[in-house]
Amino acid sequence: MSQHTYKFNVSMSCGGCSGAVDRVLKKLDGIEKYDISLKDQTAEVHTKDDSLDFNTVLTTIKKTGKKVNSAEADGEKMEIN
Repeated sequence: MSQHTYKFNVSMSCGGCSGAVDRVLKKLDGIEKYDISLKDQTAEVHTKDDSLDFNTVLTTIKKTGKKVNSAEADGEKMEIN
């Protein structure tokens, strides 16, 4: 099993927006750590192992209603349909 790093560019205009992303990410199992930057408009997620896939994290962030502009998984650009 290997760890993964997922990076998302998320449109967040205030602390409430970044707080919404924080609330949904902290409920996900399989996250080792994550960092949300309102200034940089990013959410970076480090997984513990293969149990948490990219699409699950992407879907979870989208549930906040925030727009995901771009994303990477382990340094490779990903589709964000």
